Amino acid sequence: MLPYLLPYRGRWILMFTVAFASLAATVAIPLMTKAVIDGPVRHQDQQGLWTLGAAAMGVGIAEAVLWFIRRWLVARATMGVEADIRKDLYARLQILPMSFHGRWQSGQLLSRIMNDLSTIRRFMSFGLTFLILNVLQITVVTAILLAMYWPLGVVVLVSIIPITLTVLHFQQEYTRLSRQAQDQAGHVATHVEEAALGLRVVKSFGREDYVYDRFDEQLTDLYDTQVKRVTVSAKFWTLLEIIPNLTLILVLGFGAYAAGHGYVTMGTLVAFITMMLSLVWPIASLGFLLSMTQESFTAANRIAEIFDAPRDITDGPREQSPRGGRLELVDVGFRFPDSEDWSLRHVTVTVEPGETLALVGATGSGKSVLVGLLSRLYDVTEGEIRIDAQDIRELSLDALRQAVATAFEDPTLFSMSVAENLRLGKPDASEEELRQAVEVAAAQFVYDLPYGLDTRIGEQGMSLSGGQRQRLSLARAILAGPRILVLDDTLSALDVHTEAVVEEALRRVLHAVTGVVVAHRASTVLLADRVALLQNGTITHVGTHAELLAGVPEYRYLLAADDELDDGCERETDWAGEPLPLPDDEDRRPTLEREILERRP
Repeated sequence: MLPYLLPYRGRWILMFTVAFASLAATVAIPLMTKAVIDGPVRHQDQQGLWTLGAAAMGVGIAEAVLWFIRRWLVARATMGVEADIRKDLYARLQILPMSFHGRWQSGQLLSRIMNDLSTIRRFMSFGLTFLILNVLQITVVTAILLAMYWPLGVVVLVSIIPITLTVLHFQQEYTRLSRQAQDQAGHVATHVEEAALGLRVVKSFGREDYVYDRFDEQLTDLYDTQVKRVTVSAKFWTLLEIIPNLTLILVLGFGAYAAGHGYVTMGTLVAFITMMLSLVWPIASLGFLLSMTQESFTAANRIAEIFDAPRDITDGPREQSPRGGRLELVDVGFRFPDSEDWSLRHVTVTVEPGETLALVGATGSGKSVLVGLLSRLYDVTEGEIRIDAQDIRELSLDALRQAVATAFEDPTLFSMSVAENLRLGKPDASEEELRQAVEVAAAQFVYDLPYGLDTRIGEQGMSLSGGQRQRLSLARAILAGPRILVLDDTLSALDVHTEAVVEEALRRVLHAVTGVVVAHRASTVLLADRVALLQNGTITHVGTHAELLAGVPEYRYLLAADDELDDGCERETDWAGEPLPLPDDEDRRPTLEREILERRP
């Protein structure tokens, strides 16, 4: 916490100065009461009574003003600390690798960045201040009580021992329950978020009762844990209320005896009891404050887990973005950190500037993983990926991601306007550039929205169809103006007519960049100059569409199975027969698969 407290050290120092002054006023009032009783009241000095009474009133008013100033200062200091930590925590989440986000539930992250930080802020603004002030008040007042009349002071001092033992007894259990409750709150937040985002699916299957029962189960667990925590806290409070009250009874009994026998003056006894009563709140609040301390320690540990998470993908030294766009994969291999199986192995291929390579493979062959490696969403486990003969790990992440733009099959759109979503790729894009990107992606539907490009499209873009979201994602990638454009099956949700329009426009764009296209349909494959067949995590064949179609049975099978030509087709033992002759007419390519199916035995 220290680095976040230091920028506000002036306010903290001033706040504690004011707090100590208000504590001095709190302690001074009983002493002034003693002076009034033993002086003007005892000697019937009316003038002295008015003088000391006015002074006591002045001290009381000063105490109230100092409390206000302390609260004003601490509120601004602690809210500033909370805001600074929240900004750094959010920034940390942005730079942590995808492997981290794959392991963590979004609700847990939300719980930490909101609830846990609020817990820390409440502790700093209230718990920490009062913990220091109350401990100091207990120490100072106990010392004064011992100086006033040590037998009664010893009674007060001895009463602190059972309080300390009570705190130590319940501390560990309360800490465990606090951490459990905070984790369960994260699970509840995750469930609420997932249910809100997946409401369309829930309703379409009529599973409202099912998701409610799951939520009710998680909330019941949280409720039970909170009740257990309150039970432990109640035991704290019960014992910490009983002990000071018993001490007060003893003080009143011994004090009356001492005053009756002349061991203490009446003013001393009244001041002693008044100061004794002023200790009831500090002593009784120790359990509550220590409980709050444990909660804040737990919250700080949960936040530290995010700050301490390793950042596996770091910036390289080179800040300049590549200009050529020659892409090389040299013996690339990748496996997830928690897995022993290789997702990719011995992948080697080169894509020249202006050339487009199509990646074709069965589900699970590693296409999406390979696409993620190009922009360093993940880092290669072995081998190298180079752009213009430069290992991409030597580039800064900003430089790399200016050079490589990706449009994903399942695009994410944010709850902001269409124009703001598109400009994520290029914040300073002009209106003309926006128009061109929309035209290439055949996303002219945006002009029919209520406010055109200024229309807010809602969370996750759920107000749009899947094809519309894909076209906006494609326009966003094109608008970024990358040297390497990656299309991760971006056209899968488009109808054949819209797909044809988009592909015609894309051909013009792909000639100016290095293209990598993940494809399942022959029409998409035809965008590429060459095709790479990915099988079991490695590239087994590279060639033109015609070459692979003629010579690689697995390639023919994949296109037939994924295109609208399968009509119940299954892979047969003689499917790999003699290569079929290729048509001379280039215009017949889109129907080539149908001819193959008609000719096969």
